[in-house]
Amino acid sequence: MHCTRKITQDITWIGSQDRRLALFESAYAVPRGVTYNSYLISDLKTCVVDTVDASQQKQFLENLEYALDGRGLDFLLVQHMEPDHSASIEAVLAKYPAARLVCTQKTLDLITQFFGYAPGGNIKLIAEGAVLELGAHKLTFVAAPMVHWPEVIVSYDLNFNLLFSADAFGTFGAGDGAVFADEVRFMETHLAEARRYYTNIVGKYGAPVTALLEKAARLPISMILPLHGFVWRQDIGEIFEKYQKWASYTPEDDGVVIAYASVYGGTENACNILAARLREKGTDVRVYDVAVTPAPEILAEGFRAKKLVFAAPTIDGGLFPQMEALLRKLAEHGLKNRVAAFIENGTWGPVAVKKMREITEKLGWEEVGAITLKSSVTEENLGGLTELAEKLA
Repeated sequence: MHCTRKITQDITWIGSQDRRLALFESAYAVPRGVTYNSYLISDLKTCVVDTVDASQQKQFLENLEYALDGRGLDFLLVQHMEPDHSASIEAVLAKYPAARLVCTQKTLDLITQFFGYAPGGNIKLIAEGAVLELGAHKLTFVAAPMVHWPEVIVSYDLNFNLLFSADAFGTFGAGDGAVFADEVRFMETHLAEARRYYTNIVGKYGAPVTALLEKAARLPISMILPLHGFVWRQDIGEIFEKYQKWASYTPEDDGVVIAYASVYGGTENACNILAARLREKGTDVRVYDVAVTPAPEILAEGFRAKKLVFAAPTIDGGLFPQMEALLRKLAEHGLKNRVAAFIENGTWGPVAVKKMREITEKLGWEEVGAITLKSSVTEENLGGLTELAEKLA
């Protein structure tokens, strides 16, 4: 049975919501599920904008058939070839053989590469600036390379000011029946999932995202229709501002994130003491054990907060493995414009601070302190932690 939502009078959401998926891209936990968005434009011509993951294909095809209401399908537009959006291309074209596949040459190459499927000759190749006329709706295309794949395009409806934004402006989490961001008080309930989505899926590509945002800023936009998460029809400036901050590595707030690893409790105790001193000064603090909290979640917090503290023991003359993985992820994502401090622990030969600096030095963080523990916190360390709290606060 179909499950659709009207976006406008002639645009219908025909996607699906997956709450059984445990790991998105086999890497990122999605405890609230994920939404695969697909849209049908019904004008003089009909056009599907992207498809859905193979696991959701049956529901998607039922939605499409219902939304077409007996009409044929004229176009299938592929903006982004990643399989969670394109795995149902072959099924759609098999069911609607008269439909023309609309995509770039690079996208077409990737379709064949991924699926071993050659769509045949019923193809309309496009490039940036091309226009697809459906009637009242006229879609023009904007290249968005590396947001977050090289073939990505986004589509702009010239007459209705609609931005079909591909993976940009996406969010983890199923919609629970909602399709619009204003239906869920987004900034209160889903901002953290939007941040985690951006930082892990798109966050490495700050420069390409900024380039796309600059293009989008020159356009009047009445609605943003992404491929994951919610459609924006109100308060578009709020999510746009968040993306501008994330893409430019600008902190959202002045808070402190403490990420630590601890074997016998000494390092953890130091971090708890530091967090308590910061709270006494009215500073917002979030504390994470890297052995328990996955690196992608701490990465998202790193994009949010201005000040970061990393604390780790020395293990076999090196760095605690989960801490090393976290710092390398931060470095890979180019997280700049942060204030940082380090705490190391070592019963003998502590080298954790040295190892942490080696990974993060290229990021140009402003370092405000480093503390060395020898197994456990001492009176001298207490003074150092109090001083560090003052600098961070």
